[in-house]
Amino acid sequence: MNKRSKNITWQQFVAILFYILIGVVCGIILASLSDWVFGAELSFWGEMIYFLGTLVIMFAAVFVQIIIHEAGHLVFGLMSGYKFSSFRINSFMWIKENGKVKFKRLAIAGTAGQCLMAPPEPVDGKIPVVLYNLGGVLMNIITGFAFLGMCFALSSIPLLLVVMLLFALIGFVLAIMNGVPMRMGTLNNDGYNTLELVRNKSALRAFWVQLKVSEMEAEGIRLKDMPDAWFSIPSDEQMKNSMIAATGVFVCNRLMDAQRFEEADKLMNHFLEINSGIVGLHRSLMICDRMYVEIITNNCREAVDAMFSKEQKKFMKLMKDYPSVMRTEYAYALLCEKDKIKADNVKNRFEKYSKIYPYSGDMQSERELMKIAEEKV
Repeated sequence: MNKRSKNITWQQFVAILFYILIGVVCGIILASLSDWVFGAELSFWGEMIYFLGTLVIMFAAVFVQIIIHEAGHLVFGLMSGYKFSSFRINSFMWIKENGKVKFKRLAIAGTAGQCLMAPPEPVDGKIPVVLYNLGGVLMNIITGFAFLGMCFALSSIPLLLVVMLLFALIGFVLAIMNGVPMRMGTLNNDGYNTLELVRNKSALRAFWVQLKVSEMEAEGIRLKDMPDAWFSIPSDEQMKNSMIAATGVFVCNRLMDAQRFEEADKLMNHFLEINSGIVGLHRSLMICDRMYVEIITNNCREAVDAMFSKEQKKFMKLMKDYPSVMRTEYAYALLCEKDKIKADNVKNRFEKYSKIYPYSGDMQSERELMKIAEEKV
């Protein structure tokens, strides 16, 4: 686990260094173009306004290129035989439910967007994965060159040239950061996932299962009611592969949904102790579940607080509106802190968020787990 943490930290450092380098390059280019754009040397305040203006354009470029990236997954996914399931930009989400596309809200730490699609049925154990997974990268590259071409077309309009140049550079940056295989923060990037899928047939099967689970969750079907064949426990060796490890996490989640807490806790503890490919997001959510199980079974404050590390607190704060996080906070406030007012505030937030959360089956499951905590008072 320590080795894994160091790898993530190193790759995050490379990513940050890369972004800083791009920022410096953009700064040099924009500074050198300022006099040409305005036709005269700018005053101090003129330079400041120009600098702030370019920052605004850069943020706009990032937002647009994120949409383009996720649209790339959608377009190339449809071309590969996938069907639309959900499309998310930041916390804004459109999800297909009972044949209709509905607007919901979902924020996941470490992700700016996500396009999930219903996969085609496997043929000889295979499904197309490269275009779907790298579709976002390809679209960023295509539009990057398109914006670059517009720079030449708009060379007579300096200000628009600068805007197009920024949109092109941001597109290329996102393509590199998502295309070069890397484990960053709480999740793997597209390049890393693609590499795992083409190398490992078991990972390919796990990828298909993940998309099918997502498809059924969108229809309100709970994990405990999905086919048993999808939820076999991977071996410790298989758990080193992050794609397969996600199915191991699903097994734990399914045990929690079925309220088989002893089995769930034992398996989660094992997965957290071994050297595995479980991504940071799933790892932290698993700790959340273990905290809940400890609270409702033994209610040992010391054991719960031992899991409530500084890193875990930071994660739960970032994911404060996620159902399982709210459920754990509710149980903690109710049974550990004996703070009914705080618990009620968490429950009210939970009920408010349940109206916009995309997966109704999850909310039903979490509501039942909160009820169990109430019965322990």
